[in-house]
Amino acid sequence: MTLKTFDSKALDAILEKMIVTVEESKHEIFEIGEKCRQDYETLVKELDEIKAAVSVVIQQTDELETKSRFARLRLAEVSRHFRDFSEQQVQEAYEKAHMIQTQLSMNRQREIHLRERRNELERRLHSLKDTIERANHLISQTTVVLNYLTSDLRNISEAIEDAKHKQEFGLRVIEAQEEERKRISREIHDGPAQMLANMLIRSDLVEKIYHERGVEEALEEIRNLKELVRGSLKEVRRIIYDLRPMALDDLGLIPTLRKYLSTVENYNQNTIITYTHLGEERRLLTNYEIAVFRLVQESVQNALKHSKATEIQVKTELRKNSFIAIVKDNGVGFDVNSIREGAFGIVGMRERVGLLNGEISIHSKIRAGTLVIIQIPLQ
Repeated sequence: MTLKTFDSKALDAILEKMIVTVEESKHEIFEIGEKCRQDYETLVKELDEIKAAVSVVIQQTDELETKSRFARLRLAEVSRHFRDFSEQQVQEAYEKAHMIQTQLSMNRQREIHLRERRNELERRLHSLKDTIERANHLISQTTVVLNYLTSDLRNISEAIEDAKHKQEFGLRVIEAQEEERKRISREIHDGPAQMLANMLIRSDLVEKIYHERGVEEALEEIRNLKELVRGSLKEVRRIIYDLRPMALDDLGLIPTLRKYLSTVENYNQNTIITYTHLGEERRLLTNYEIAVFRLVQESVQNALKHSKATEIQVKTELRKNSFIAIVKDNGVGFDVNSIREGAFGIVGMRERVGLLNGEISIHSKIRAGTLVIIQIPLQ
């Protein structure tokens, strides 16, 4: 197909269908994951109850075995000295021995049933855990796809009307994908992957603790493991939110920034983040809102990860023909003249600002914090 016969509207229609399909798939995957999480919590409670019941049955069985030995000894004594006991005493000895033996047999059967149920629950929990992890992974992948479809590819038809622009666009998309994959890979490796590895080790310890130290310590270890699972799930959801906050499409830039910075502050309790906006809170073009959000997000994350800041101030101002964003922290700072190429994502920030014909300036000194000023002209 040549550029003259290229139908941009047809491509836009295809992209819209792709976006709808991916969004529906993401919602279905989320529902599956939520259902699995609910089932997981229910089964964990049932497993706790089963293990407690096993402990009680084992104790009862031990007591019945002791009683059974005494009953058999009594029965043997009655049998050896049959003439020294009355008929009623002989009958009572036989009946008591039979009753205890029957109870012991029933307890053993119940113990076998409970152990089988416990093993079945553990297998189901393992399967559910695997399903939840896969669902979270798929959600993160579909979120990335939606991010590219809704932000970078909506206006692709305009970009590829010229062959040179088409080539540059493709290269930028590939570079952006690779950078995003690297970032996501680092996030998952340092967060959920480490937690999952720890959970595997802790899960192997549960059975060992149960046999060596008893039920109570094993249950305590399971409770600790549950908290670790909740923490891992919380971290995965944070990563998903960082990839693409849905509020950006629904509410716009300013409310999304306000919500995002509040969420980041909750996750980083040692850092105070304040946000101030000047001017009206009107919507901008989609590309501008996404670009500004990513720039502020990158600046805040740099301050959290590298500057050891305890206070971060974010200010935005919407003027008639421009949008200004300022991010200031009280961290360790750095020498702007000795920055290695690509450090702190600065190169990517400069490129994103350059695509919008904007300006970015970074001011920092050792032990004096960092100030990032971004100015984007509005068309």
